[in-house]
Amino acid sequence: MRYIVIVGVGIAWFLAGSDIAGAADFSVAPPANQEDDRHVLTYTPPKKSAPRARVGGTLRGTDGNDPEIIALVPDHVGLTVKQAPTLNWYLSKTTTYPLRFTLNDTQKILPVYEGPLPTPGVAGVHSINLKSLGLQLEPNVQYRWFVSARRNTDTYSEDIVAGGMIERCEFSECLTITSANMTCERESVRTNALIGLWYDAIDCVCALIAKDPNDYSLRRMRATLLRQVGLNGVADWDLRSIQGHTK
Repeated sequence: MRYIVIVGVGIAWFLAGSDIAGAADFSVAPPANQEDDRHVLTYTPPKKSAPRARVGGTLRGTDGNDPEIIALVPDHVGLTVKQAPTLNWYLSKTTTYPLRFTLNDTQKILPVYEGPLPTPGVAGVHSINLKSLGLQLEPNVQYRWFVSARRNTDTYSEDIVAGGMIERCEFSECLTITSANMTCERESVRTNALIGLWYDAIDCVCALIAKDPNDYSLRRMRATLLRQVGLNGVADWDLRSIQGHTK
């Protein structure tokens, strides 16, 4: 696998001065009745990974009134076996800023895709379905993707930008003893996380939560995954939403 990073037009300016670690890595104590999923839900990162792949999610020097945008990704190249996976991201509060989605092939100059995103009416986790945009990932190609909020229509330098990296691997190349589970149920979340398919694991648990938002054990599963890649702030948001519930 190749690990050369060439950032596409419209994003390169941001990487030089961005807060790569992001502002979502703060932590609060989990609820006392939190189910401990760490021994049954484990994410295994790929053996070969480019460090510091996550970009996010706040603009330095703002007054705290702007939203945070956090890509639900590890800080390395995350894997998928899907041609058109779904990407998930977090918005800390509602906003009127125009949003855009950008997908770059790291070996090319021009973006594979760049276009507006619908502005969510609520805070929380949201998704980008590549299939609905007519996009497919080529195997063994690394892509960078970004969600950005335009604070100032006169300049890109004030944009709030978050994103990560993704690579599609062929079944025969990235799977050994355990096969990917392309169904979407609790066990497939565990299986795909264990064999290093981050995007397939996190998208499934997000889809399960969207289908049954009152199943708080699913929130704990997602929080467990997010903590394992350092996204403690979003994990804490999930756990705060279930305080006082035991389901």
